[in-house]
Amino acid sequence: MNYPEFREEMKVFPCFSIREIEKHYPGFDSRRLVEWQKKGYIRKLRNRYYYFSDRKVDEPFLYYTANQLYHPSYVSLESALSRYGFIPEGVFQVTSCTTLKTNSFDTPVGKFSYRHVKPSLFFGYQLEEWDNGTHRYAVANPEKTLIDYLYLHHEVKDTGDIKALRWNALEIKNRISTDKLNRYEAHIDSAALSNRLSMVKKYLDVIT
Repeated sequence: MNYPEFREEMKVFPCFSIREIEKHYPGFDSRRLVEWQKKGYIRKLRNRYYYFSDRKVDEPFLYYTANQLYHPSYVSLESALSRYGFIPEGVFQVTSCTTLKTNSFDTPVGKFSYRHVKPSLFFGYQLEEWDNGTHRYAVANPEKTLIDYLYLHHEVKDTGDIKALRWNALEIKNRISTDKLNRYEAHIDSAALSNRLSMVKKYLDVIT
């Protein structure tokens, strides 16, 4: 097998695993991957996952890669807060929720971190198309983004903590469906979450 042939076959994948390679090339000699890394053709993301070195690294690629490296997972928390304009600063890692154990990976394209949630909380995400509709990635919707953050950040205990987050109240009110937020809250049925949400709602009303 030569590299041009491999590239032509696998270029449709933004990133790819050894398992994916073996579907296309049964009996594939993994030593080729070491060789192609040395030549700068491909780069390793984490064990058994790779991408082509000349691949454009943008937000959709990072979100797609986050889904692939550790799944099931969907992008949420700080990354989604930034994406929707709910926080003023940029985020320098991709944050996700997963039903697997909490984990993180440092890669050539950035850090990917994952927070564990119970299977019953693995909902409220949407699949977004990119790369001319050939691929999709999962990202929390605006309501679930807030829910995930408040559910997992136990240090948020009072209105002072809410203010310290410096959330963009106007943007949140413009994007959030109160009905959907209330349905999610009722489904999760957590007193601690309900208390934090109540503080957020009061904060939004005062600020706007």
